[in-house]
Amino acid sequence: MTKIAIVTDSNSGITQKQGKKLGVSVLPMPFMIKDDTYFEDINLSQEEFYQILADDTSIGTSQPSPLDVMQLWNELLDEFDQIVHIPMSSGLSGSCESAMMLAEEYHGKVQVVNNQRIPVTQRQSVMDAIALKIKGYNALQIKELLEEDKTNSSIYIMLDTLYYLKKGGRITPAAAALGTILKIKPVLQIQGEKLDAFAKARTSTQGKSIMINAIKNDIQSRFGGISKDNHIYIQIAHTNNQDAANQLKEELTSIFPDFPIMIDPLSLSVACHIGPGALAIACCKQMDILKS
Repeated sequence: MTKIAIVTDSNSGITQKQGKKLGVSVLPMPFMIKDDTYFEDINLSQEEFYQILADDTSIGTSQPSPLDVMQLWNELLDEFDQIVHIPMSSGLSGSCESAMMLAEEYHGKVQVVNNQRIPVTQRQSVMDAIALKIKGYNALQIKELLEEDKTNSSIYIMLDTLYYLKKGGRITPAAAALGTILKIKPVLQIQGEKLDAFAKARTSTQGKSIMINAIKNDIQSRFGGISKDNHIYIQIAHTNNQDAANQLKEELTSIFPDFPIMIDPLSLSVACHIGPGALAIACCKQMDILKS
């Protein structure tokens, strides 16, 4: 049987410790803080990151260097025959396109998945890849199946502050100031590769209600409906907002009693651009090929 290695990056929300347990290699995303480079979950923890953010220290994000990516691939190919590499969506990160270019030098031994997933839903792609690997699919087949399944996920994110979007140049200072005065909590959505505005909430309670109703509508209209026979993965993510995430899980459990619900911190590369206090709800439909 072909031996297949699975690689992702820390955008997936999978920690180094979890990666080892799952048998998955996790490339840490790099950060530039002052004159030093840090790597998520290697020498930069969630706690340290949010303290630096609170101090208003400038934090820059990057992608794994080609040398680091190829070094990992080369090491894995000493033990494995093929690699499935699952980076964040090409629409939100250049790491996917870079990996695809690098993979051309490996003559089919490395398959890079571009299924437009982001933190939280990207994690589910990794779990699906593991399941497909166990079923005996090769790297190319896993890549193709994951990409065919790319539209079977949805995510909504409520921000607590507009400050970091303004700081990153993603909205104008005037829009940020007006939003702050009106205490607007924007709800963003990702359907495919684009991050778009979805709604504006005036309170966290209203924002949660908007996200919950949006997920319910997606499940009903796009993913086969709410029933025991329809397996949907519900995910909650947050940026330094664990208590709110726990409370949200209680609410979602009462609405979706038959669906598994998990909580994960959002990756630091996302948190850098949206700031602390954010909450997200995502769902992924189980792949048909994994139901049997």
